[in-house]
Amino acid sequence: MIVETLTSPVILFFVLGFIAALIKSDLSIPEAFAKAMSIYLMAAIGLKGGIEVADSGFTPDLAAAAIAGLVLSFALPFLAFALLKSFGRLGQVDAGAVAAHYGSVSVVTFVTAKEILTASGLEPQGYMVAVLALMETPAIISGLLLARWGMTQTDRNGDGGGGLWHEVLANASVVLLVGSFIIGMIAGKEGFEAVRPLFDTGFRGVLCLFLLDMGLIAARRLTQSRKLTVRLAILAVALPIINGTIGTVTGSLIGLDVASAAALGVLTASASYIAVPAAMRLALPEADPGIYLSMSLGISFPFNIIFGISIFAALARALG
Repeated sequence: MIVETLTSPVILFFVLGFIAALIKSDLSIPEAFAKAMSIYLMAAIGLKGGIEVADSGFTPDLAAAAIAGLVLSFALPFLAFALLKSFGRLGQVDAGAVAAHYGSVSVVTFVTAKEILTASGLEPQGYMVAVLALMETPAIISGLLLARWGMTQTDRNGDGGGGLWHEVLANASVVLLVGSFIIGMIAGKEGFEAVRPLFDTGFRGVLCLFLLDMGLIAARRLTQSRKLTVRLAILAVALPIINGTIGTVTGSLIGLDVASAAALGVLTASASYIAVPAAMRLALPEADPGIYLSMSLGISFPFNIIFGISIFAALARALG
């Protein structure tokens, strides 16, 4: 399963873009098309998340896991932000953008974890997919809040928190993710059927092209601006361990079964490389993709796939 994931077209298109930029190919994605792909991906992710919640229904276990996931997704970027600024020595905007990645989740990491856990006799509850969907957006809000707070203080002479909160909550990416999530909940699976060919069938193809563009941008930013430092590489491993431990312990404390607690640990350990990069591309274009994609996709993703899943499964067993 690990080899299958690492050799999937989605990941390989990112590698293709990265290599193309390194060899100075003239391959490029038009800016307007790149923005359209970002809008499409966020709408599709939000819709599918709302549908999963509508299909699962609201149970006490789902409510407990959902609340924990929402709180962790919103809160973990603040810890990451502090470490990225102090130890990682990043500026305000880049630290906010990277922190958002480490509060949100990686769908591929979760799917891989579910398969590996199930094969080992630990099958997470079905509602964890709904928790996954709920954890996509809060980190984007807190990451944008952290990044824009610094810009407000420096560039706007402190216009006030009200303007900042409006800018963050009314941001196009946040409105699109939350709005499409609500639409998915209202429409449900039956309502989704009419638009499934667009938002489901074409999703992985658009995702491949999106990551091709992200690979191009990441490599070009790495070679043209600041490179990934040793300190940031250390944080790209340390943050999944810290976040995953917090998530697994939280899952055990709120009474989740061992498999679901491990799954929550994997969710908090994972770093987004789909929803958040798409949101940052729209909301924080000044943030450096060469930093946040190299950390989340280049280091944290393979670490979680190869080591993280087994670490958090073992921790959940010990706590359970």
